Amino acid sequence: MEAARGMSVDAGEDRPAAEPRWLTADEQRAWRSWLALSGLLQSQVGSDLLSETGLSTADYQVLVNLSEAPDRRLRMAELASRIDWSKSRLSHQFARMEARGLVKREECPSDARGAFAVLTDQGMSEIMRAAPFHVESVRRHFIDLLQPSEVQEIERIAAKVVDHLRTQSVGKRFPPEAFPVVACLGGESGADSLDEGGDEPDHGDAGAQG
Repeated sequence: MEAARGMSVDAGEDRPAAEPRWLTADEQRAWRSWLALSGLLQSQVGSDLLSETGLSTADYQVLVNLSEAPDRRLRMAELASRIDWSKSRLSHQFARMEARGLVKREECPSDARGAFAVLTDQGMSEIMRAAPFHVESVRRHFIDLLQPSEVQEIERIAAKVVDHLRTQSVGKRFPPEAFPVVACLGGESGADSLDEGGDEPDHGDAGAQG
């Protein structure tokens, strides 16, 4: 919701240097439409994924990132950074997935304080099984509703905003490849190449997105 006009500000708080640039009616509709699209689409795709495969969105994010990484492994800290989770949140999620045999933790021989998150064969099988259901949901609720020119326009607009956000304080926390993986909307390697109908990926090479 747009900040309310005339909102009181306590003494000592930062104030805008000039009159706030309130959104026009068109801008407000665009902003709220984007919020609704983003929230509803992610919720629907996540719901479809869970009902069809038993994997949560959190499961899928971890599995995709590891499936696209060299040797199907990442430092725990790097994995947390890529999906914008705290170390505590990743630790709890990882423990649940580890108990199901999807991932495992391996100590780092060069750093006693570090550990690797590793995708197991069972985890790889699960992401390969889930990817077709995931991409079908993305197509049904997003891609297939649009003309090719509209898809290209959304990509252009998204890239423009993402390029800006990567220069800001929050965006600088993430490696360049982080959010294309989190989005899980298709790629050149790993599980996302399965979304595109490709053959089983060669995980000996470093995934460009993972």
